[in-house]
Amino acid sequence: MKHLLSLVFAIAFALPVNATEIQKVTSEGGITAWLVEEHSIPIVSIDILFRGGASIEPDDKQGATYLMAGLLEEGAGQYDAIEFLEATEALAARFSFDTSRDLVSISATVLRENLNPSMDLLRVALTEPRFDEIAFDRVRAQVNSIIRRAETNPRSMGGSRFRSLAFGDHPYARDLEGTLESIAALSPQDMHKTHQAALTHDRLVVGVVGDITPEELAKLLDTVFSTLPESSSEIVALTTMQASGGVDIIDHPSPQSVAIFGHAGIMRDDPDYIIAYVMNHILGTGFTSRLNQEIREKRGLTYGVGSFLAPYDRAALYMGSISSSNENIAEAIDLIRDEWAQLTDQGVTQEELEAAQKYLTGSYPLRFDSNGAIASILAGLQFADLPIDYITTRNDGVNAVTVEDINRVAERLVQPENLRFVIVGQPEGITAN
Repeated sequence: MKHLLSLVFAIAFALPVNATEIQKVTSEGGITAWLVEEHSIPIVSIDILFRGGASIEPDDKQGATYLMAGLLEEGAGQYDAIEFLEATEALAARFSFDTSRDLVSISATVLRENLNPSMDLLRVALTEPRFDEIAFDRVRAQVNSIIRRAETNPRSMGGSRFRSLAFGDHPYARDLEGTLESIAALSPQDMHKTHQAALTHDRLVVGVVGDITPEELAKLLDTVFSTLPESSSEIVALTTMQASGGVDIIDHPSPQSVAIFGHAGIMRDDPDYIIAYVMNHILGTGFTSRLNQEIREKRGLTYGVGSFLAPYDRAALYMGSISSSNENIAEAIDLIRDEWAQLTDQGVTQEELEAAQKYLTGSYPLRFDSNGAIASILAGLQFADLPIDYITTRNDGVNAVTVEDINRVAERLVQPENLRFVIVGQPEGITAN
């Protein structure tokens, strides 16, 4: 039986479904989900998001949401931590719980024949978490280990400093896991309060894919979510990049330096976002990008460099990262600045645009390679307030981008003079300013 279940899961995660046939399902209780029916495999995948995430926790409770999410599968209702795990395994269900600065996320993949008991177990985890002290102490110790590792990890160190510079006293500046001091001050009672604030009806987004009908899903939505609190505190305020251009250096004994860099970005709901997305692919994503070709392929200064759009829910950054030897990092940073400036001064070519469009449209279907991946996409589209037909129109949007569009957006978005670099290592030939 165990091997049969493993085979069923393997098939489900290997076969894509027709992700374009999205239905909007609303329960009697007013809970909405997006659904793609796929009845050829007896599997149902569900992706659940709650807006807000770690950003809504109080300043004196840093890390509470991250810790709370890690405890949701550590006992709920009648089940202690071991009993919950045993019940999950008996149903051949898979649950995962996570958090970010903008959301708490839960995913579930279950067998069709065990759909109802699996969803009841998920309901208990979401609505009746126990936060037993023994589980709380164990998971808190795990979080402490994560924090300690991050304190000596160059990329984590650089990211933490960059967020602090970028966001100042905004909640986005805080480390997701909290600090050793803030975690030590938390209690199981804090977990109950955090849970009540973070998991509410008004923050809920649901995507579902698999062997389930709209009528069945409507009933399940009320079964799983109806007893959650209706609403909680407001989402945090919008913010912008607060640091200007310059260089910060964190001394760290290593033959390599890691640099995190960026400036203000573009929000996901901006009409120019898809143009910026194509533009960034040309500049800093993939093997053929300008950054990779100039810094890695032509000069061999790094094994990895890239840039990316980073649209948070309440802010936006345009970021990148590179690692290089201490003696080469200064030259690499100069080249990044040069490429940033060249994009604004000279724009892109028609050949570069066509290559980017071919790759971005051709690779897009590869994202839909499993029920779980598609459920995640459905939830993500709703979180970003994108239309229900986005999947079928996205490639048209990419192909509609022109050289003139990119050059206009580059002039608006790309700011070489405002690039802020945080370097972790012992770089040569460059100083903080």
